[in-house]
Amino acid sequence: MHHSTKTDSVTELFGEVVSSYSRARALEDGVLVDAGAMAQEAGFKWPVAITSAAWSDCVAWTHADSERQVHQDQSGRLWDVLFMAQHAIRANRSGGDRLNYQLWRVPRDGKSTEARVTTLKLVVGPGDHGEPVIAILLSDED
Repeated sequence: MHHSTKTDSVTELFGEVVSSYSRARALEDGVLVDAGAMAQEAGFKWPVAITSAAWSDCVAWTHADSERQVHQDQSGRLWDVLFMAQHAIRANRSGGDRLNYQLWRVPRDGKSTEARVTTLKLVVGPGDHGEPVIAILLSDED
């Protein structure tokens, strides 16, 4: 005797899954960048990943960037992203699974020396096995 499950009902309604893309695969492919141990140091209890676009805009910094623009380092820029995300979480009173927050960062454009504000989006969602995970994205990313 076959017992109907919620999965059977969903498959019946929508059909078989055509394609899926796991968080682990996104990390392998470089679509997401793991914030690593620094996320724990900043107070996060769940794994944090940053989209490659947000990483490129707000975190990535090389010695050549410091020579061309202004001296900074990548770990300090990552700390700023994580610290401001943690601050936004603590200040957020509305709850929900996402929030926008602002960050001052020097754009990595080969010429800027002054920080400019940008908006990042923090999203809490299920990981590959249903566990809570956090993603940090540019405000216009989904």
